[in-house]
Amino acid sequence: MLRLRFRLLSVATALVLCVLLLTALSGVARADTLLFANITNTQENPPTVPTTTTGAPRPTPFGMASFVLNDAMTAMTFTAVVFNLDFTGTQTPDTNDNLIAAHIHAGAALPPLTNPVVWGFFGTPFNETSPNDNMVTPFATGVGGMVSGKWDLTEGNNTTLALQITNILEGRSYINFHTTQFTGGEIRGAILQQSVPEPASILLLFVGTIGLFGACRRMGSV
Repeated sequence: MLRLRFRLLSVATALVLCVLLLTALSGVARADTLLFANITNTQENPPTVPTTTTGAPRPTPFGMASFVLNDAMTAMTFTAVVFNLDFTGTQTPDTNDNLIAAHIHAGAALPPLTNPVVWGFFGTPFNETSPNDNMVTPFATGVGGMVSGKWDLTEGNNTTLALQITNILEGRSYINFHTTQFTGGEIRGAILQQSVPEPASILLLFVGTIGLFGACRRMGSV
C-alpha cells in the first residue's frame, strides 16, 4: 500500500509538471526566459517541520511553479500549484496549515539564505496591482490550490521587476509560501532558469506520464 501511494504521488507530481510546462509554454516565444521552482519545506532556512495545533505531524506540503520572463523583460508571468496548504481556511479543520501570504523574495544572497520580499501576490504585501492579473484557484477537493499572475515592470515591494531581473536571472530569488504556523515561510523554491523543451519533448513527457498513470491504475486494481 505504501509503495502504491508513493507511485500515485509520483504520478500526481508528474501530471502537475506537465500542466505547469504546458501552461508556461503556451505562447512562449523562443527569446523568452523560462524558469522553474521545486517548492519544498526543506529549502526554508531553517527547514520547517509542519505540525497541527496539537503537535501532531501534518502532511508534508510541496509544490511546483513555472515562470516566463518575456523577451523585452517587462513582465514575468507565473503559475504555481501547491499541495497540503489550506488556501481557504476551510479545507482542513486545523489552522496551522492556513496559507496567509505568498511572495517572491530576491536580493544579494543565494538560496537557501534569506532575501527580502520583492513582490507579493497573496496576502500582505500585495503588489499585483498594475494591473491586477492575480488568479487564485483552491482545489475543489483535497488541500491546496493553484495561483497565477504577472509581475509587471513597475510593480514591487519597495522595488520593481526592472531592478530585480539580475537577481532573478542569477539564481538569487525564490518563491515563498507563508502559513499560520510558519509566518516566515513554510515552503519555498529557488527560481532557476530552465531551457525551453522542444515540442516533441513535451509530447513525450505527456505521453509517458499518461502511460505511467495507467500502469499505476492497473496495479491498484490488482
